[in-house]
Amino acid sequence: MYKINDNYLKLPGSYLFSTIGKKVAAYSAEHPEKKIIRLGIGDVTQPLAPAIIEALHKAVDEMGNAETFHGYAPDLGYEFLRNAIAKNDYQDRGAEISADEIFVSDGAKCDAGNIQEIFSTDNRIAVCDPVYPVYVDTNVMAGRTGTYDPKTETWSDVIYMPCTAENGFVPELPKETPDLIYLCFPNNPTGSTITKEQLQEWVDYANKVGAVIIYDAAYEAYISEKNVPHTIYECEGARTCAIELKSFSKNAGFTGVRLGYTVIPKELKCGDVSLHALWARRHGTKYNGAPYIVQRAGEAVYSPEGKAQLKEQVAYYMNNAKTILEGLKEAGYTVSGGVNAPYIWLKTPDKMNSWEFFDYLLEQAGVVGTPGSGFGPSGEGYFRLTAFGSYENTAAALERIKKL
Repeated sequence: MYKINDNYLKLPGSYLFSTIGKKVAAYSAEHPEKKIIRLGIGDVTQPLAPAIIEALHKAVDEMGNAETFHGYAPDLGYEFLRNAIAKNDYQDRGAEISADEIFVSDGAKCDAGNIQEIFSTDNRIAVCDPVYPVYVDTNVMAGRTGTYDPKTETWSDVIYMPCTAENGFVPELPKETPDLIYLCFPNNPTGSTITKEQLQEWVDYANKVGAVIIYDAAYEAYISEKNVPHTIYECEGARTCAIELKSFSKNAGFTGVRLGYTVIPKELKCGDVSLHALWARRHGTKYNGAPYIVQRAGEAVYSPEGKAQLKEQVAYYMNNAKTILEGLKEAGYTVSGGVNAPYIWLKTPDKMNSWEFFDYLLEQAGVVGTPGSGFGPSGEGYFRLTAFGSYENTAAALERIKKL
């Protein structure tokens, strides 16, 4: 008789965004006449930039000819894309990352879930609280998190690093020693960032205690302040303690195309074992790369035309963020984020909990956001709004909220 992985049964309830989807669907069925404005899930809405569309068409034409047809992509990804990534995202910023340390994949979410497979289940993880649910959930599935306490909504073997208003939504170094440290900056969901000096403290700490930092830089393109690092490899010593995850979804609108990459430096080792070699072996066996067509589209992101067009798209979303941030402040709400990230972190009013405020906004204003408690216990009493909608819908949602 076959058996299942019991760790999956430990996951409480359903995935955060599945619950939101069910609530919205039920409301729409009861009120078909009402237009719902979605400022919840972080999906982009602007179409792919012309430079990317041109690259896609050209690559499709190549696939239609025997002389230029491409089958399976190389395990690490095509060299033309890895070279472009290495130069533009790292070397031009003074970070020593080479093309053969970059692993192209079908998205940062997949890599965030899969990277834990190369580590022992005995390792203890530390996560920001609140944080993107995938980090904890995939470690639950692997059997690394211990038992769940429904009262505190925490796992016994997870080290939580509270990010609260008191510390500016920036975690402090943990009091207990972790093996794996998940950091995400600019942060999802709070929109907070840290300076290069602050990030250097984490790198120094990880090297001191023998921990690995798994650094999610999916929102790097939205950084506007000069003292905020674009990559952890701007910090001295990061090559011996850090893995970085990047995505094309938020900076280039690839949510429906799927492309990302992971960086693992060759110096990152556990004793004599190279983590670069382990991930290369895993990558080759469980291939989760992207097709030739998509990788050519990724290459176009770094072209002069692509850079200019995508800069405009990022500015569009950040104008939405500014509109939400300033509008909610004027309306008397307590808000943060929205400066280096397309997320606004809102303190719920009138002592409402996160889900009560979700229901209130949906029922009274027809606006959908994301309950902060879905990101961890310290997210209770907060709410995330995204800037990825159209400006017209963003402004309309803001006016609806102001009238409440």
